Amino acid sequence: MTDSQDGSLSGNSGKSGRPWNRNRLFNTFGTRMGAVEKRKGERAVEKKRDPEKGRKPAVGAVVCAVMFCVIAGSCGLAKEDMFCLGLPSAEWAEDMQDGNEAYEDGGLAAQNPDRQEGVLQEQDKEGQERRDQELRDSAEKVAENYFDIYEEASAQNVLMSLDVMERMVQRLGESGYAAVDSDNQVDMAGTDQVLEFCRQVSAGEEGSLTIVELSYLGGFTKYDMETADEKVNIVRSCWQFSEEGLENKSILRYQADFWEYTQEGYLIFEGSSFAQDYYLLSMSGTPLHTALRVLPLEERYRELNRRYVAPIGYGRNDLFLLDWSEDDYGEIDFYDLFDVFYGLKYNRYVPYTAGDTAGTGAVYEVPASEFETVLMTYLDIDSKTLRSKTKYISDSDCYEYRPRGFFDAECPEIPYPEVVDCRENGDGTLTLTVNAVYPDRNLSKAYVHEVVIRPLADGGVQYVSNKSLFSEEEEGGWWHVARLTEEEWKRAYGED
Repeated sequence: MTDSQDGSLSGNSGKSGRPWNRNRLFNTFGTRMGAVEKRKGERAVEKKRDPEKGRKPAVGAVVCAVMFCVIAGSCGLAKEDMFCLGLPSAEWAEDMQDGNEAYEDGGLAAQNPDRQEGVLQEQDKEGQERRDQELRDSAEKVAENYFDIYEEASAQNVLMSLDVMERMVQRLGESGYAAVDSDNQVDMAGTDQVLEFCRQVSAGEEGSLTIVELSYLGGFTKYDMETADEKVNIVRSCWQFSEEGLENKSILRYQADFWEYTQEGYLIFEGSSFAQDYYLLSMSGTPLHTALRVLPLEERYRELNRRYVAPIGYGRNDLFLLDWSEDDYGEIDFYDLFDVFYGLKYNRYVPYTAGDTAGTGAVYEVPASEFETVLMTYLDIDSKTLRSKTKYISDSDCYEYRPRGFFDAECPEIPYPEVVDCRENGDGTLTLTVNAVYPDRNLSKAYVHEVVIRPLADGGVQYVSNKSLFSEEEEGGWWHVARLTEEEWKRAYGED
């Protein structure tokens, strides 16, 4: 591992966590086809011995073939690429199923020997049981350190409060652990341990580290890490409190394929856990992305983020994705903002919902007084401007409103905002610098923008402008799916 030019410690130069490409698919496919050919010969002998065996329908294999086509399509695989691999006939599918079995026996099991079934020797099983028991013992020690705080908060129904989380993190820090909350909203305890371990990884030295990530729902995830020769091996175990005591939810062992301590003060790592069901569908391991804020963040920035930026976020709206101002609202989607602002104003979801099934749409007429009140609470905009950028029906004094549905849904894995700077302006507004943290792309600064807000005397706020400063892609907000236009909506739902 070498120091990157920007000062961060990086285990590899490429971006990990992006949608996997055709080369990765072909590489895996080629490995499987080698196993297929071997299995085809064995199956030919079996059919000679038992002709009826060869006539049994391979239902599961056909399902595997269909799923392969779906996955290939979602990865952007062209039709000609799929045809060159062979049409997904029943025989082809059966071959692939045989290849799966052979590949798992010879490949998957070799990569992850702890998960083999029926192959481990008795001494290996005993060793695995011993390691699992050691994990349980260490997890119980973690729980003992803060269980009194958890129990009290649970009884008072305040378990999800930041104050309680901060107390639990601090308690673990006082007990010698590196600890942080699962939402990165509380300063990490034991940062020196983490920074030293990152140095050891970079230098190729041997070292070990345990990080406890506390959940707001109770319980925790424990990362036990060991490093040598610039490689990091991780045991990720999840624990939950129950009436019977501390319950283990999962134990995953993997090597970090991506490891970086970033300039923004985040430790980001990724690896793959080989679960058989997921592997058969995706031809890859289950990706595990983790982003933990190591360096402290000024509490004022955290508070500004919680009050003004995080409630809007980057999902299902473009308020923070486009450049705009009160003088020119640009291409902002006011229908998306109506959804977001309605929830902020009334603390409940918009009552105008999509159709009950994926193939049906819904159209509503929202009274102008309701639509405009919601938007004008958070934007300094007049009715004339708003009506020019939406579909206003003058005869009924209503706005036509089509809720998002199946055809304009977004991926749930999106970045979250983090305010990292604040500048007070002479007119009473505040300029916030915001980083978009994107764990699923292994980025602590996927996108940077400046938001100008106007705090109001009654405790409210108006959003004044947004300006994009930096993006890892050509366009910021590449995860965003725009709401269907009227023409697109009609084509999707078959309405005239």
